[in-house]
Amino acid sequence: MIPEIGHFAIVMALVMALIQAILPLTGAALLNERWMAVARPAAYGQFGFLLFAFLGLTYAFVSNDFTVAYVANNSNTLLPLGYKISAVWGGHEGSLLLWALVLAGWTAAVAYWSQPLPQVISARVLGVMGLIAIGFVSFLLFTSNPFDRLLPDFPPDGGDLNPLLQDFGLIVHPPMLYMGYVGFSVAFAFAIAGLLGGRLDSAWARWSRPWTTVAWCFLTIGIALGSWWAYYELGWGGWWFWDPVENASFMPWLAGTALMHSLAVTEKRGVFKAWTVLLAILAFSLSLLGTFLVRSGVLTSVHAFAADPERGYFILVFLVMVVGGSLLLFMIRAQALKSESRFDLYSREMFLLLNNIVLICATGLVLAGTLYPILFDVLGWGKISVGPPYFNTVFVPISLLLMLFTGIGPLVNWKRHQMALLRRTLLQALVISLLLAALALWLVDAGWNWLVFLALGLCVWVSWIMLSETFKKIRSAKAGFLAGMLRLSRSYWGMVIAHLGMVVTVAGITMTSTYDVERDVRMAAGDVVQIGPYQFAFAGVEVVRGPNFNSTQATVNVTLDGQHITTLVPEKRQYLVRRDVMTEAAIDPGFTRDLYVALGEPLPDGSWAVRVYYKPFMRWVWGGGMIMALGGFIALSDRRYRLKIRQSATAMAGALAGGKA
Repeated sequence: MIPEIGHFAIVMALVMALIQAILPLTGAALLNERWMAVARPAAYGQFGFLLFAFLGLTYAFVSNDFTVAYVANNSNTLLPLGYKISAVWGGHEGSLLLWALVLAGWTAAVAYWSQPLPQVISARVLGVMGLIAIGFVSFLLFTSNPFDRLLPDFPPDGGDLNPLLQDFGLIVHPPMLYMGYVGFSVAFAFAIAGLLGGRLDSAWARWSRPWTTVAWCFLTIGIALGSWWAYYELGWGGWWFWDPVENASFMPWLAGTALMHSLAVTEKRGVFKAWTVLLAILAFSLSLLGTFLVRSGVLTSVHAFAADPERGYFILVFLVMVVGGSLLLFMIRAQALKSESRFDLYSREMFLLLNNIVLICATGLVLAGTLYPILFDVLGWGKISVGPPYFNTVFVPISLLLMLFTGIGPLVNWKRHQMALLRRTLLQALVISLLLAALALWLVDAGWNWLVFLALGLCVWVSWIMLSETFKKIRSAKAGFLAGMLRLSRSYWGMVIAHLGMVVTVAGITMTSTYDVERDVRMAAGDVVQIGPYQFAFAGVEVVRGPNFNSTQATVNVTLDGQHITTLVPEKRQYLVRRDVMTEAAIDPGFTRDLYVALGEPLPDGSWAVRVYYKPFMRWVWGGGMIMALGGFIALSDRRYRLKIRQSATAMAGALAGGKA
């Protein structure tokens, strides 16, 4: 009975989405207040129905209701309870239900927090989000229903969840990633609402900016968690493989980063309006493209969902409608996108524009490398692969250029700046950066590498400029160091922390990509292998039974200069239902290095194939991502920013009321 009620709840969610889209948008066009007032209750209703459906599907998993086809295919009576819950979004249908629920959650949040906005604007925003919801809930209901029954024949013990997904990573990674993916729909809705109303000014940017920042923060966390999950779960020792599905999340992040900076300029100076609207459209369109890549079956990836072409066609049509319709509206409203002020060549606006151009070029290069093999195959020209050599070749120089501009931007004034005044500061930062980068290479004793030296120099460059400028602001307050720190706004501190997080990530990527050590060795009990300064001693294997698998566990003792450091226990698991054999790597994490051991296959002489890694500064890659997200959340907590939003909303409401009168 619960599955039927859950199915009915999805039907009602579609009805709510139709009401939310049609009546408010029509009411905004006709200035009918009663129709516009429907937007909020419809948004709340849609969220309530989808939440009920999601809880119903969760109940089906927990209660082992294998008459539901999706539950039977992705769960088993032996599956631990935590994985039964996370299995709700472990397959295509359930993950799409989670996607729709997250979209409804964002819509309900906008409905609640947009109450100070003029009714006509909030109605348009919620109406656009309703249109998006129609597409996804229809996709869920007509092609991917998670409540389809498997009657009368159903497996009494179920199938099983993919062993790759029986991990903590499945619990945290998809919800965070979807919060970021779907969150860009809010920025898109504000952009389309602004185009529909013909009003794209500083107030519009101020309303859009916090939603964009929240989505960017969640997407940053989701990408970092996904990288961490792939690192320890796949057993390959890598943290990023330039997989098409990984790229599908990275491209909206790049576009979203550019959008955040562009919104800041539009809010502050009233420029970049057209650029900002296009970035909002691009960020959400890339999120939809990622959905198409993952669920259409056009690519093969460990991250992709198995899906049939019918689903791919549905998403492709929806993608074309969203992108085509929004660009057509952009062309019609182009006259409303003129800048309100001008700026010189040497200004903060110009350096932010350069940063955005670099980010969009990076997005385009990743997009080209991701889609080119697909287009090559579709056109019947054969199969090719575009792998890490291409992406590393094109992305490294762009990243270094981005770091260079990031360091200069905060030093430059808005509108106009005398660059001669910066020569001493920039020269000082350059000398210090080069010296400290050389010192860092000497301290890690990893050997000389010009590319590493340049990358670390730019990391120090950004850090030195950000921290020195912060110190100057604190000192200029003339109220003591602590009081000076407190006088700086949270938005400023958030910006500083986010940029320092980027520095940490770039430094970690540089060091681990250049100086990691990997060895594939044959080891029997008593064998010792030297990796870097560490000795790995193989003590033997034993068989251990898990809740739904049998595991062969090896014991590897790690020493440094005769001192015991840690004991690593890599595993080879065979799952009882699907009979899949999976590798579970053993990792000893550290601030400056990771020690990583993965157990391979048994060899005829009783020894084992073992893969051993020494990975310097591995934790910095994900730690920097978390620091970036923390900076975004700190900026969002700035009370003065929220006050500005309320003031601009009040002023807008007064202006609209005056115009109506």
